Amino acid sequence: MTSPISGITSAMSGIPGLGALSGVGDVAGTAATTGTASTSGADFASILAGSVDQLQAMHSTTDALATQAATGDLNDVTDYMIASNEAKLATDTVVTLKNQAVSAFTEIMRMNV
Repeated sequence: MTSPISGITSAMSGIPGLGALSGVGDVAGTAATTGTASTSGADFASILAGSVDQLQAMHSTTDALATQAATGDLNDVTDYMIASNEAKLATDTVVTLKNQAVSAFTEIMRMNV
């Protein structure tokens, strides 16, 4: 059985600077690291695509476990519950980060040059 927190931290590990947030490294049981500044937009795009792929994989795993639970093939229902909660928390985190990014972009666009 996996820790519910490990899925969230692994899903967000590719986002630079996120490990520098206080408490994130402590929750995962690893030391917090600071992100390095990237000068290329391609790096950000690949990190973003990788994070979305990891989120999709979490949802696929959850869907497979839900199917197994519905058909009676799942031995331990807690595996499904943990995977479901991990996927929900990761999705909530991604949506919150997206909303903050859109808000920051909107604020930047309002600035006078």
